[in-house]
Order: sequence, then C-alpha cells, then structure tokens
Amino acid sequence: MTASTTTSIVVDNVSKTFRYQAHPTLKKVLQSRLRGQRTSETFKALDGVSFEVQQGESIGLMGLNGSGKSTLLKLVSGVMRPDQGQVLTRGRISGLIATGAGFHNELTGRDNIYMNAAMLGMSKEETDAKFDDIAGFADVGRFLDTPVGNYSSGMFARLGFSVAVHVDCDIFIADEVLAVGDRPFKRKCLKRMKEIRESGITMFYVSHSAGSVKRMCDRAIVLEKGRVGFDGDVEEAIKFLHYDGDDEEPDGEEVEEDERDDALASDI
Repeated sequence: MTASTTTSIVVDNVSKTFRYQAHPTLKKVLQSRLRGQRTSETFKALDGVSFEVQQGESIGLMGLNGSGKSTLLKLVSGVMRPDQGQVLTRGRISGLIATGAGFHNELTGRDNIYMNAAMLGMSKEETDAKFDDIAGFADVGRFLDTPVGNYSSGMFARLGFSVAVHVDCDIFIADEVLAVGDRPFKRKCLKRMKEIRESGITMFYVSHSAGSVKRMCDRAIVLEKGRVGFDGDVEEAIKFLHYDGDDEEPDGEEVEEDERDDALASDI
C-alpha cells in the first residue's frame, strides 16, 4: 500500500510502544514480586503521530533526545512497523538512519558497498555503474579493501553516507548523518544533500542543529515525548524549541560540538 502520486509520506495516527526491563538482583526481583510490583514496564516512543509529506518537500525532524525522532524514521524507512496506525510511502527510500547500519564487520568496505546497496534496492549492475563514484565520495583510500570492523566511526559514516546518496530514490532519510566525521566531510555531505533537495527528491532530515535545518529544510516537525508538538515554518519550529542558532560558523557552515573521528580516519 502506498501514498497518492502527489504525496510521498503519510503517517496516520501512529503509535509505537517498547518494553524495557531493568536487570536487578534476584533478591530485588523476589522482593518486587512479593510486594506485587512489576519488574518490567512499557513506554510509548510515539503516541498518535499524524502528518503528510508532499513530493519534493524537505522536512526537518526536530526534538530533544528521547522525543521519538529515530523511531519515527525507522517506521518511515520500513525498518520497524507501528503498533497502531499506518505509515504509507511512495517510491524507493534511501538514506542513513544509523552509522554503519547494515554493515558486516568481517567484510571489506568494497563488499559492504555491494551489500548495503542491495539492501537499499540497487541491483548489482546499478552498483557496478556507480561504484567508482561511491568509493570516491567515501574516500577511505587503501582501507576500502580491509574489513570494516577495523574502521573508525568516521569511516563508517563516510562509507554508509556515500552508498545512500548514490541510490536513485524518491525519499531520502538522514538521521544526524553529519554528526560523525571531520569538518571537510560534513561540508561535502551538506553539499550533496542540497543537491538531493534541489533535484526534487523528498527529504526527511533529523538534526539538533538549527543552522543546518534552516539551510536544508522548508518545513519542520517537532516531536515532544512521542507527540507532534509543532508542524510548520522552520524559524517558528526553532523558536518553539528555544534553540538559539549558536551552532553556525560565520561562513554558514555548522559547528558540531563533538568531533568524533579518531586518528585512523584523520589519516585518510
């Protein structure tokens, strides 16, 4: 089932519940049971979320940690299914919802490119035709033919993002893709995502960076404790969240607080 020809994404009254369970000592478990207390609980990551995204829109998904952003992206991308409601999408979906998602640590970067591309719906012929572009964008050099289990977080991001942005898709999803990697690579990512936006592909982009959302998106959805708190103009969404925009450099490039690339990646 898909959305209409002019609508890319429909999220209709969607809820998702998870169960979390503490790991107390046996003594505490027995004490809790004797007192009639539950040893496990559930929480709603999403609670009655509804919205539509039209073809070609660039949506910034914002909210504090734990608001349900990543869960929502996983539902939209098809990684998870909602417990209630429905999520409808039109066309092929690509993107990066977690650094290194779908990679096999014992396989080389080269092999993982083919495997990851296949998971995103690309045929071997498509990957063959785009392989040089993918490898060139990732720019992991001689590490392309080494197991990705030896990669740094920054190298994972390079490879995963590179595959995702070379998939011919209708919807592009990115979850904090710019949060890992050195600054030149982040700038390259931003440039490529602007190209995706300008090509008419629907973009669903989650970020804590007010500056990047302003540059990349024409609409913002703010989640608050699993519910839609705001849906509309980007500037108004930033005011709603009380973000001050201090994450921008004078030249317009965003500054990330945590440069997590290690020495291995910086050698590339």
